Amino acid sequence: MSTFNADIVVIGAGIVGAACAWRLAQRGLKVIVVEQGAPAHGSSSRGAGGVRAQFNTATNILLSRESIAEYADMPGSGYQPAGYLMLVPEAGWAAAQEALALQRSLGIPSEQLTFQDAQRFVAFDPSGLGGCSHCPIDGYVDPPTLTRAFVSQAQEAGAQFLLHTNVDRIEQRGGLWEIGTPAGTVSAPQLLNASGAWAGQVGALAGLDLPVRPARRMVFATLALSPAPQLPFVFDLESGVWIRSKGDRVLLGRADANDTGWREDLDWNWLVPTLQLAVRRFPWLESVGFDRQASWFGYYEVTPDHQPLLGRMPGVDGWLNACGFSGHGVMQAAATARVMAQEACGEAPFIDIDPLRYDRFQRGTAVMDMQL
Repeated sequence: MSTFNADIVVIGAGIVGAACAWRLAQRGLKVIVVEQGAPAHGSSSRGAGGVRAQFNTATNILLSRESIAEYADMPGSGYQPAGYLMLVPEAGWAAAQEALALQRSLGIPSEQLTFQDAQRFVAFDPSGLGGCSHCPIDGYVDPPTLTRAFVSQAQEAGAQFLLHTNVDRIEQRGGLWEIGTPAGTVSAPQLLNASGAWAGQVGALAGLDLPVRPARRMVFATLALSPAPQLPFVFDLESGVWIRSKGDRVLLGRADANDTGWREDLDWNWLVPTLQLAVRRFPWLESVGFDRQASWFGYYEVTPDHQPLLGRMPGVDGWLNACGFSGHGVMQAAATARVMAQEACGEAPFIDIDPLRYDRFQRGTAVMDMQL
């Protein structure tokens, strides 16, 4: 049985793990990444690909701002600044205006729109809404291509990837983490858990209770439309319905709070209640057909407050978390990688991640971000 020695082992080669591996290897650390499948085989390849800086907390805004800027400069990232249009209910409009002010103070070109101006992007019924916001730097990327780019950059910087390799044992001995796999044991003083929806299970292998659980999400695709739609990512915060265009189709989704745990296959029945709500806001969807073969499902990695779990694990030497993004891993991966490289090297992160550390749950300071 082989033994692999490293300065840090990264578990997970989704977009977050791959980006972290690159930034860590750039620092001169010997990095080994252990991935149960192929890069981006899990959540990273099954999301809607949206990236946005419209949040109401500074940490989330900055993580997205820096990541979007990086994607905009990466050839082949698929970045399209199509924008995000937020349709905000009356009860949430005051908080949304406060969030807009914070975003603009941090350099985000978000703007408040009248219903008439917002209708330039998509036709919708404004009943029950308090207002709309839009940010032109928000948009889409191609997560699988981005992930492969980060893997290539990490390998060029010296990182080693053990793909199609399950982790079946994690123990700490003599100041080193020992990760047991069918390929052999990986030994390193630091371990970075970037295993997405599997992060809670990875923590459990080491006897840690990480509040990260899988939650299934559906993405429904319409039949091909002519002319091809040109929509931003539109999020109706009243119903939770979102839509966006992709090629000649419209994608549609809505989270089911009860759909947690590992549930395989597409829940086609979830289209009915989702579409009922969607048609109330977007009446033109009533005449559109949907294509089951073009639709898919994936997993969110959710935490109790639906915000990431970042940084060192308190009281556990050498364990770092970069997981629990609750649907925002793609939009925040690039900046997270820089933050985690600094954290692993004993430096102060360039973005304050204290609100996202594990001990927020112990302190009772977890805060739900309004725009999730």
